[in-house]
Amino acid sequence: MTETMRAVEITKAGGPDVLQITQRPLPEPAQGQVVIKVAYAGVNRPDALQRAGMYAPPPTASDLPGLEAAGEVVALGDGVNELAIGDRVCALLPGGGYAEYVATPAAHCLPVPEGMGLKEAACLPETYFTVWTNVFDRGGLQAGERFLVHGGSSGIGTTAIQLGRALGARVFATAGTDAKCEACVDLGAEAAINYRDSDFVDVMKAEGGANLILDMVGGSYIPRNLQALAEDGRLVQIAFLQGPKVEVNFATLMTRRLTMTGSTLRPQSDLAKARIAEGLREHVWPLLSSGRIGPVMDSEFPLADAAAAHARMESSGHIGKIVLKVSD
Repeated sequence: MTETMRAVEITKAGGPDVLQITQRPLPEPAQGQVVIKVAYAGVNRPDALQRAGMYAPPPTASDLPGLEAAGEVVALGDGVNELAIGDRVCALLPGGGYAEYVATPAAHCLPVPEGMGLKEAACLPETYFTVWTNVFDRGGLQAGERFLVHGGSSGIGTTAIQLGRALGARVFATAGTDAKCEACVDLGAEAAINYRDSDFVDVMKAEGGANLILDMVGGSYIPRNLQALAEDGRLVQIAFLQGPKVEVNFATLMTRRLTMTGSTLRPQSDLAKARIAEGLREHVWPLLSSGRIGPVMDSEFPLADAAAAHARMESSGHIGKIVLKVSD
């Protein structure tokens, strides 16, 4: 190992072109951490928000973007007993994934599922941690319930559709093109709603209402989501592409016994993330290892082309996950 590594840094707040290759010192593992030699790093919406100056990393996190990666463990911090040098893992990161090496808590690492490559494994942590904690821990999705996933062709959406279907829910999804809707159905959605042609509120009401809705749009979708819910339904909010502020009539929540909740992943404590990892290890990793579910891959870019990867993501033309190839 050399003393420096290639990395992609955010030179200033702005568009994709502000992402530039640089040299950084190798990270050192702190207590309870490991250092991973990164083979692939996932590209996610929070990376673009951070690049645009709208999502500052936590004070103790790397300023480099990148919230998930897969590769080989090359260094262990004090107190790490559950992993060994040479283990192939995928990991949720506090930041720093757009680099040849990254440090992260050992408890946030999971083994590469059986039969899966590092490229595919790099697409798992951010989306699976997010979906598991919001849909199943917070949202309490149960078998047989009607589950509406907005943005069904996104990384989060493709994950939520597959997990919901695999665990027995009736899954519905929204997307913006017929091709994306077809992809959602292929993944297990009972029906996919092209929001440019149809009103998801009407569709869900005809089904008896959604028991649970996973939304990352926000804005005008929030009151419409409440209309689309069944009695005692739950709305789980994980992002706000249309903005976080909207007027809501809370009498609707009271009379129909609705629940609104949500969370963001990055600010949660290391312990909270470790608990999510354990839930995934027990309930989801067997599904991945058996091939019943898996990441949907859109495209791969070299680390030096991180700007092009961001442009691809922000074009909203992708279906599934985008990755950066960092090393062989």
